[in-house]
Amino acid sequence: MIVILRALGLGDLATAVPALRALRAHHPDERLVLLAPDWLAPLVPLIGGIDHLVDTDDLSHLRWRGAAPDLAVNLHGRGPQSHRLLAGTRPHRQLAFANPIAGHHDGPPWLADEHEVHRWCRLLDWYGVPTDPTDLGLRRPAPDRTPIGVTVLHPGSKIAGKRWPVRRFAAVARQLSAAGHEIVITGDTTECGLARRVARLAGLPGRTVRAGHTDLRYLATLVAHARLLISGDTGIAHLATAYRTPSVVLFGPNPPSRWGPPPDRPWHRALWAGGGDLPGWDGTGAHPMLTAVDVDQVLVAVDEVQRAVRTTGAVAA
Repeated sequence: MIVILRALGLGDLATAVPALRALRAHHPDERLVLLAPDWLAPLVPLIGGIDHLVDTDDLSHLRWRGAAPDLAVNLHGRGPQSHRLLAGTRPHRQLAFANPIAGHHDGPPWLADEHEVHRWCRLLDWYGVPTDPTDLGLRRPAPDRTPIGVTVLHPGSKIAGKRWPVRRFAAVARQLSAAGHEIVITGDTTECGLARRVARLAGLPGRTVRAGHTDLRYLATLVAHARLLISGDTGIAHLATAYRTPSVVLFGPNPPSRWGPPPDRPWHRALWAGGGDLPGWDGTGAHPMLTAVDVDQVLVAVDEVQRAVRTTGAVAA
């Protein structure tokens, strides 16, 4: 049995897919157990190769009652807390970044500015597990009653600094709707008011708002069969990467070099205003790197990704 720790969010799990697939391929006969929050369970069958999920959303409260695993793999962080949690499962061997504080002297060094996908692939490569960082795809669910060919706007984020201003989202929604896009606005249950405000300012009917009414399986299906996604740097953007759905993703304060879509795919555009002189940030509202991106830049990026779909042969679902 192999126990794998990734007790984080949607984007975190999506960026670990190549590493998870590599472990499955390298250990075809082992049982793979993923330690992750239970709300991510609908994503597990779309990844494939994971045999069981153990609900783990707090590193201080895991009570491992299973047999000692042959291997424990830390795809969660640099330690020491995550290292010690896995050590508590009594594994015969642990794969993790070197962390002397946690008593783990094996493994490669942690690199702070590394892309999240390459970080975990490098870890496994160091231990002799071959990886493919481009293996980001998820199984595509059948649409059933999910709308096909819509343009998804996702204005929310758990981190306030990553939320592009509502009026700008509304301006984009208004212009795309006028150009013939069928708009759907998504968000979790805490973002219903935000999504409704975008719709109201854009002059769109209430039925365009799906915030609070989409579980993870529905959200994945919606993005898998969408025409386009526009969002901030948050979990749903990684679903667009997984399904090769054209996307425009607004970054700040974290750069796309750490969390962005593959740069060789022209149907994904990462908008980033870093590197220049920006005003200071007091910790409230959108980060200046986001507010430096205007509506016209987003609309130009939309045209660019749609042109890329036509000229490269890439097909939106």
